[in-house]
Amino acid sequence: MIFKRKRKASSFTATVSELEEAVAARDGDRTGRAFTAMMDGVQSASDPERVLAGPRLAALLPAFPPTGPRPMLAMAAGFCVERGADPVACAEPILDGVHRDLLDALEFARRWIATGAAEDELPEPDEKIIDDALPARLGGDAHEATRLALAWCSVEEWQAPALAVLCRSAEVRRRHASAILPTCRDLAALERHDLKCLAHALAVLDDEPLVVLHRPTGTGFEVRIGGIGDNFQLHTLLAHVLVDGGHVPGPRPSEESVRLATDPDPAQGRTQAIATGAFELLAPDGERIWNEGLPDDIPVVEGRRLLVLDEPTYRRSWNADRLFPHLPGTAELARVLTADETRTWFARTSVGSVVRRPS
Repeated sequence: MIFKRKRKASSFTATVSELEEAVAARDGDRTGRAFTAMMDGVQSASDPERVLAGPRLAALLPAFPPTGPRPMLAMAAGFCVERGADPVACAEPILDGVHRDLLDALEFARRWIATGAAEDELPEPDEKIIDDALPARLGGDAHEATRLALAWCSVEEWQAPALAVLCRSAEVRRRHASAILPTCRDLAALERHDLKCLAHALAVLDDEPLVVLHRPTGTGFEVRIGGIGDNFQLHTLLAHVLVDGGHVPGPRPSEESVRLATDPDPAQGRTQAIATGAFELLAPDGERIWNEGLPDDIPVVEGRRLLVLDEPTYRRSWNADRLFPHLPGTAELARVLTADETRTWFARTSVGSVVRRPS
């Protein structure tokens, strides 16, 4: 939830119209007043007003200057999506803004490092870095330096509106996610911003075929997955499909853990439900696939993601709540592989098909 407080209701539709007119007239003072009224009004508007306002607010994002309150405008549009506005209609301006600020933040880091002393570290994302010395440090004019620095400082603010559209539409993810994900990961690798949720949402797989080999039994399966936020959720759903389905032995997941992983209606707050691990998740080369990771970490072999399941080396359990409450996961058994197909896939791994007992 981007906004939580509620105030006395007002005519939010008229407030949005005033903001649109002020922006079209390029009247800075009028736009500032209208923007403040809109940010106050979005919290108390009715849901039908928010449904109509979301795409209109998102459409204003390109007209706001990069040194202006664009992330706050995106938050308002994202809040409207949370309350029912069309995520597809709102997505492009929001995610274009996300991408632009990610790129600008990376450029800030590049210039900061290039012009600093060897022992200089990248600064924390704090607007205190914006001072009179900034243009000399970054190069370019003062406006450009301020734009890059503001992107460095505010990029995390884009996560909530980005998640609002990404977690509510597979179409949005298909259209936009792959172009933004590398930039997000490059910035996260600098270890000055917490972009885990954004990176995970951008990497969500939809209707993805997954070849699953169960080493203890020497069996293989094709499973189609989608909407899964992390490998904790994947682990639970694979146990549901394969163990509950009677295809492989192992501890069965609880009904509640499966429900929390798949229910279109999100849990209301954090639950105390526990999921229990049934497998060791391995890459084809035998390296562990961590539950903390995501399905996108599973390597592609011969055009298919290939996952090996082995007996767990130790008992593990975790909270069963899914990472993205508004994004239900799916995992469906497409087919059981034939013995010949299974042997062919096992031959593409370095783990073999011999049972490995836990040490």
